[in-house]
Formats: sequence, C-alpha cells, structure tokens
Amino acid sequence: MRGPVLAATTVTPFVLAVLKYAFLALLYFFVFRAIRSVALDVSGRRGAATVVAATKPVRAPGKPGKPGRPPTTVVVKTENGKKAGAYTLKDQLQIGRAEACHIRLDDRYSSQFHARLYSRNGAWYVEDLGSTNGTYLNRQKVQGSAEVQAGDQIRIGRTVLELKR
Repeated sequence: MRGPVLAATTVTPFVLAVLKYAFLALLYFFVFRAIRSVALDVSGRRGAATVVAATKPVRAPGKPGKPGRPPTTVVVKTENGKKAGAYTLKDQLQIGRAEACHIRLDDRYSSQFHARLYSRNGAWYVEDLGSTNGTYLNRQKVQGSAEVQAGDQIRIGRTVLELKR
C-alpha cells in the first residue's frame, strides 16, 4: 500500500516578496482608514443624529430675565469676553462645533451638536442635546428644555450666549 504523494511546491522569492508587499499595503490602508475615520469624527464633518429629549420645557428658577419678554437676538461671547457674533432669533438655531450648526462654536468644551434654541407658542426655549459637559442657563444646568427670556445667559463650555431684546 502506497501512502499519499505530497508534491513539494516551492514558492519563489519573487512571489514571497509580492505577497509581503501586498500584505503591507493592505495593512497601511487599514490603518489610514481607521485614523481618517477618527479624525473626521472628531472634527465634526460627519452629520450626527440629533438627540431630542421628550421632556416638558420648564422655567429655570431664580432667573434674571423679565417675564413676558422673549429674546430677539443672541450675542455670542468668547471666554475672554470678546463678542464673537450676533444672531437674530427667527427659526430654530442649532449650537455646537459641527459645521452643520447655525451657531458654530470654536470651543473644545462644547459638543458637536450641543444645544438648540427653538420657539414654541411665542416663547423661546433652550434644549441640551445630550452634551458631555452640559448646558447652563443662568448658572443652572439645563435638564431637557428650559424657557429663556431676554437678559438670560446660556453657557456652553467656555462660551457665553447672551439673549437680548
């Protein structure tokens, strides 16, 4: 009885070199794609889903704003107090670091999609969109939505948004 015949195959050095370089190219491509994906995610170029809390808007206690005076303008101030811009309140405003935001913040302590300002029944509200560091209305952390008035201050990271009439 004869055993199976094993054919001795030899791989030439040329084929080994081609396989080695192909494997390295695939490895570098994988690492490049992983780093690119992380960089795009951090810079905010990819659209993120907006988290909308289904909570009833509340009025923050101890607010300096005058009741019944809805704001018409948002003034953005940097951490050193310089005015970074002013926006008219007409429609909903998305606030954050992402390019898709209406009010784009250059603040590393803000999230890509941090908060939004929106109108309901003639009143304006601020809503935290599940941010990491939170949204503060007159030094009180916003849980869900809170009504805002002219004179209120919203702090997102180190940036302050002043609501004016």
